[in-house]
Amino acid sequence: MPILFIFGRVLFGGYFIMSGYNHFRHHRMFTGYAQSKGVPLAPLAVWFTGLMLIFGGVGILLWVYLKFSIILLAVFLLVTTLVMHQYWKVTDQNMRMTEQINFNKNMALLGALLLFFSIPLPWSVS
Repeated sequence: MPILFIFGRVLFGGYFIMSGYNHFRHHRMFTGYAQSKGVPLAPLAVWFTGLMLIFGGVGILLWVYLKFSIILLAVFLLVTTLVMHQYWKVTDQNMRMTEQINFNKNMALLGALLLFFSIPLPWSVS
C-alpha cells in the first residue's frame, strides 16, 4: 500500500510544517506563552523552534535528510514537552487537562518519530 504510506507521510510532515508556520504567524502569542513558562529569550526560542518544525516537517514530507529531520523533530518534542507541558504542576483543572492533552499528543508524535527512525533506510516506498 505505497499510496497510504505516502499519504501518511504528507499528513505527518504537513502537521509539523503547519505547526512551525503558526510559530511565525502567531509569534506574539507563542512568545507570551513561552515567557509564562519561564523560557529564556522566548522570542528567539519561538523563532528557532518554528524553524525546527518547518525543516523537520519538510524533511518528512519530501523524504530528504530523513534521519536529521527525525532527530530535529524528536529533540523539539522532547524538550518542548518537558518544559512547556508540565501538567502535573498546574492547579487549575481546565488548564491541567489542556496541558496533559498536549503532553500526551507530543509523546505520541515522539513515539511515531522513533518508529520511523527504527526502520532501516532506504524504505521500499521512499
